[in-house]
Amino acid sequence: MSRDAATNKALAQGIHDHLVNHCSFSSDGLWLVSAASDYSARIWELPSLRLRAVLSDHDDDVDMAVFSPDNRSVATCALDRAVRIFDLQGRCLGTFLGHTGNIISLLWSLDGKQLVSSSVDGTVRTWDVEQGIQALCYDLDGVRTDTIVMDEQGRIIAGDDQGRLVFISQGQIAYYDVHQAGIKKLIYCAERRVLASLSYDRTMAFWAISLDGALQELQRTRLPAVIWSRAAAFLNETQLAVGTFGGTYAIYDWQQECWQIDDSIVGYGINALVCHQAHVYTVGDAGIVRKNDQTISELGSLCNFLLPVAHRLFAGGQLGQLFDGFSGEVLYEHHSPLNCAALFYRAGLAYIAIGCYTGEMLVFSLHTDNSIELVRELSVYNNAIKSIAANNDQLFSVCASSDIAWHSCQDLSLIKSISKAHDKIVNACCQIAGFGFASVSRDKTLRLWLNGEQAVYTTPHSHSVKCIGVSADGNTLLTGSYGGTLAGFDVMTRSWTSFQRPTIAGISSITYDSLGHCFLAASYDGGICAIAH
Repeated sequence: MSRDAATNKALAQGIHDHLVNHCSFSSDGLWLVSAASDYSARIWELPSLRLRAVLSDHDDDVDMAVFSPDNRSVATCALDRAVRIFDLQGRCLGTFLGHTGNIISLLWSLDGKQLVSSSVDGTVRTWDVEQGIQALCYDLDGVRTDTIVMDEQGRIIAGDDQGRLVFISQGQIAYYDVHQAGIKKLIYCAERRVLASLSYDRTMAFWAISLDGALQELQRTRLPAVIWSRAAAFLNETQLAVGTFGGTYAIYDWQQECWQIDDSIVGYGINALVCHQAHVYTVGDAGIVRKNDQTISELGSLCNFLLPVAHRLFAGGQLGQLFDGFSGEVLYEHHSPLNCAALFYRAGLAYIAIGCYTGEMLVFSLHTDNSIELVRELSVYNNAIKSIAANNDQLFSVCASSDIAWHSCQDLSLIKSISKAHDKIVNACCQIAGFGFASVSRDKTLRLWLNGEQAVYTTPHSHSVKCIGVSADGNTLLTGSYGGTLAGFDVMTRSWTSFQRPTIAGISSITYDSLGHCFLAASYDGGICAIAH
């Protein structure tokens, strides 16, 4: 959707078939290019948003698309680990291969002769456009790097998942520890030589960069709960437009140190749902906890999970805060977002394990007086813990890096870990009664982990598999994808038994309703569908 920057009013709307991940203008302001999870980028005429060309040929989600300095071509990067160049008619002019992980960020050099890309493989690479080859590869300690910019001196500046700014100049690499969690977006204002960094530690910082590359912090502000720290752009020398979890953007004046967020209304998509004591509970981007579609608390923050324990309901998400889902009380605060949670028992006492964006597992004991106590903080991964499951003996966790691990419920010691257990990001896992655990991934496979051994099954999904649920008897799994599809799997016969697409929105969460003897699947458009079992 295009908007008038002066009034924030919508001017026109274009449509993709799936989530839009990035947009950028041509330098002459005549065109907009969008990158989406429908495996395409699209060029739109401005201001009408009439579609000019569809850039296909991608084999996975397109994360970024940018015009060349002369506006004659567009470069894209996708989760199929390829960089591509297209003309304005949509013809692919060249493909660059070399990254071993998903490519997240891309830019053109100032003279248009090179492309620069960053990836979850921990490298930044430059590509010679004319020769069609990789020019240089910089290894940033193997740390995922989501965002890159280039200053007028031609220096590459990257933000990585350890919260570091990385300066690359004339083959030299310098690191600066500036945030407590991953840097998700960098933007550079050449007129003032000011860099802004947005992080999952919920802060945005501004930096002055001298001609010789010296870095000075000018200001740091805490991001409001509605802000999405993966999207921002300078409007002018003093103002930034920053993405929100709603349908618009907020504006920050970094000289006046003030926010304009009056029109930022968060939608009601569902990120998590659970069945508990004959009720269905949901939560999503707005942080509103609902019981059977009735609001019971407003947490004021995007939430990723709900975990019921007896008469308690825990929730957590973007702000790194662990909430009491019934009262809205903040029980604990971490320096990075909370992604997932699982309940387990030790010596008859209840504990919860929380998975964090920065790879820690927080373990809390639950007391009979309703208080909780942090008993351990385990550094499990160098990347986000995406999901945790538990049985009587083990905690099983999966990571965005595609690694997995087992920990003992009794003493929290590491039992076993596997690096690169999937070919791409692992999104979710669950317990399989009597067998072990199951995991699903962007690689569109289901993997069963039985006593540490794996069995791999290709799913019917055409898009990344987002979530998984298991029936009460442990014999049936239901998997959901970002493409809105659901596929059932029989654990005993090791076969796929059903496949359907109940929504055009992605499936966000799956739970099993023991009373209704069915699965419930939630979607990002706020819908819930029942799947018979």
